[in-house]
Amino acid sequence: MPIINTSQGVGGILNSFKSLMGGVDKITFVGTPGFCTPFAELLGFVVRDKKLVFIPNLDFDKARSITMTPEGMQLGEPADAHADAVVLLGGLAMPKIGTGSEKAREITGKVLEGSEKRKIIGVCFQSMFMQQKWDEVINFDYIINADLAVDVLET
Repeated sequence: MPIINTSQGVGGILNSFKSLMGGVDKITFVGTPGFCTPFAELLGFVVRDKKLVFIPNLDFDKARSITMTPEGMQLGEPADAHADAVVLLGGLAMPKIGTGSEKAREITGKVLEGSEKRKIIGVCFQSMFMQQKWDEVINFDYIINADLAVDVLET
């Protein structure tokens, strides 16, 4: 896969994501509850003018809206998960989660039913989709892959 853009930090992730969402009216994020939910809310903030949905653990029937509130982006009411773009979050591919790439591919097809725009985006850290070979099973249009460096300072 060719690299089409490089950037740094949270702003780099958000700006990269926003640039990929042109021409899309509705976005459905799919990820693990707790770990991926805040990332969906964070990514959703930069595209808050669009309709946003979160599916926990590939459970299509448990889809919830993501809405802007005075406290920030939050999960809201049950929602129709069909969308123009599906965003798979890397927590799904973590080995301890046990979500298979085949099942994730199935949910992308279900989310995109009826859409003519059809974008499949992956957002992960430390090359999780590539390490677990999800990129060989799912026909991603784009993968945003970020690395984290952590420094704990004692003062």
